[in-house]
Amino acid sequence: MKKLSARRRHPLAAVVVLLFALAVTGGLYAAFAPASEAQADDTAQSLAIEEGKKLYSVGCASCHGTGGQGSSDGPSLVGVGSAAVDFQVGTGRMPAQQPGAQVPKKKVIYDQKQIDQLAAYVASLGAGPITPTEKQYSPDGADIAKGGDLFRTNCTQCHNFTGEGGALTHGKTAPSLEGVDPKHIYEAMQTGPQNMPSFPDSTMPEQQKKDIIAYVKAVNGDETVSPGGLSLGGLGPVSEGLFAWIFGLGALIAVAVWVAAHTAKAKKS
Repeated sequence: MKKLSARRRHPLAAVVVLLFALAVTGGLYAAFAPASEAQADDTAQSLAIEEGKKLYSVGCASCHGTGGQGSSDGPSLVGVGSAAVDFQVGTGRMPAQQPGAQVPKKKVIYDQKQIDQLAAYVASLGAGPITPTEKQYSPDGADIAKGGDLFRTNCTQCHNFTGEGGALTHGKTAPSLEGVDPKHIYEAMQTGPQNMPSFPDSTMPEQQKKDIIAYVKAVNGDETVSPGGLSLGGLGPVSEGLFAWIFGLGALIAVAVWVAAHTAKAKKS
């Protein structure tokens, strides 16, 4: 028998094998990992909806109906979206203590995890505005001057020039924006709670909402200083003119009466 001589391997053979192994591994990951991650997300979402339904049954169903269809005591929640729930519950307006012309802001009774669960359940009833991310409502990169223009055009009729709020008709009010979380301002523009009109992205793009939030923070934030002193409610020349008319003219009348009285006494003496 002839002795078979061993074949010499090509120097690139090991490289080819390694690349093939990596390709197979990557293909397997692409095929199975995303599906596993998606399945995990779906499971977490399902659990949030389930827990939210329990919370809803206890705190919301008596007014909004067992399936969110609404009743004589509360509107339908089908299609309001998670943003409306996050705003209403996150500001303490819901659950409401009693019916009235307007539900006031009060102490929040749910923690953020429970609010997210309630929002997930209500969102499952029908598509609606989604709770914004921090990137959407953060004032970073916003144009404060442009935000002021937008605010004066769309918001001052109710909230006045610096967001101090004001009275509306039939016992309703436009709340003050001082100290309000930027996320809740964004959600209010998204959903139009109570008397407020809604400003979806088709009407007011995300960047414009950011500009308005930056303006409100600049003129009505905790660190804002009024160079003119007393702001008089931030109502502008109307309140300033009224102040001058009542107190300025009143002071002039008082001085005139005092001068006249002392002049008469001087003549008698």
